[in-house]
Amino acid sequence: MRNLSMNRRTLAIIAGIVLVVAALLYFLWPSSGEEPHADGDTHAEGEAHTEGAEGEAVEGLVSLDGAQIEAAKIAVVTVQAGAGMELVFPATVAASPTASARIDARATGVVRSIGKTLGDYVRQGETVARIESADAAALASQLSAARARVTELSSAYDRERRLFEANVTARQDLEAARANLDVARSELSRAQAAVAAAGVSGDGRSLAVTSPLSGRITAAPIVLGSFVDAGEELFQVVNPEGLQIEVALPSPDAARIGPGDEATLEVGDGREIGARVRSVTPSLDPESRSATAILNLPGSASGLQPGSFLQARIRPSGEVDQTSIAVPEDAVQVLDGRDVVFVRTQGGFQARTVQTGSRSGGMVTILSGIEVGQTIAATNAFLLKAELEKEEAEHGH
Repeated sequence: MRNLSMNRRTLAIIAGIVLVVAALLYFLWPSSGEEPHADGDTHAEGEAHTEGAEGEAVEGLVSLDGAQIEAAKIAVVTVQAGAGMELVFPATVAASPTASARIDARATGVVRSIGKTLGDYVRQGETVARIESADAAALASQLSAARARVTELSSAYDRERRLFEANVTARQDLEAARANLDVARSELSRAQAAVAAAGVSGDGRSLAVTSPLSGRITAAPIVLGSFVDAGEELFQVVNPEGLQIEVALPSPDAARIGPGDEATLEVGDGREIGARVRSVTPSLDPESRSATAILNLPGSASGLQPGSFLQARIRPSGEVDQTSIAVPEDAVQVLDGRDVVFVRTQGGFQARTVQTGSRSGGMVTILSGIEVGQTIAATNAFLLKAELEKEEAEHGH
């Protein structure tokens, strides 16, 4: 009986343990049908909560805190109202007076050689043609006569000097001989200068036609073998680094523009070139009733030809359009083919698509996309663009 009682107690204890374990398994072990959904729902709820707290995920957001912004040296500015006024005028490319030259025939004669033609580059003082002329023979003859005269009077002076030293002649005879020699030497120097300036050939038959400046030949009406008169045009040379822009200013706008005003030139191929007003004529042309503004070009301007037309946008100093917005040029970046500006947010910067207008003086006019009072990245904005492009590349893979 005692053994039977102990067995019953042991069985009861084991049964209790089994019941406890079963209860624990029942309450703690999830069913197989609910497991995937429970995990998925929990994860989705966590994401939804995160997005709900911060708003929907926004494309173009770069998350940066203050320390990271400072480390990247990203400077910010507050968008202000006001952009420089711009006046648009037709303009013409022209050569400055010191950068263009007309090369004429120095004497009447026949063109015997042509060394340069249209479009060729020439150096200052380089011979571009030769003209056979009687003037060349005359200059060569004068030079020969002057040399002979100096030789003759040098001998006369030497003779007078020996006689004077031998006390045969008076001092005034020696001084007269010296004076005559000095005059002859002066005439020789003049004749040599004339021959050198005319570029008389060694045979004394032709004169050299030389360029007074370095540049390119833009006109060459000269014809080999033709007879030309003194003063007839043979070439035109323009130094491409000495171009200027001439802008016709209507009477109402002439007084608004002055020296030092900045300008932008719109070239036919879509380029824009910065320029500056050098001078404005003080009076109006009696026929066109307009003044002329002369704009200086930067030395790097290329592709401009004298006589070509373009458009000039001039910004009168002190005139501001309060209805427009202008931001630093570095603030505008091109992202996926569109112009964007990075607006400062609580968690970093947000790329905003903007419509841009004119660019000048390091500033860009913004037509739409941002508002006055917003804070934007002004410098090193390209780092924000690079970060977005990096994220897009990573998501693409």
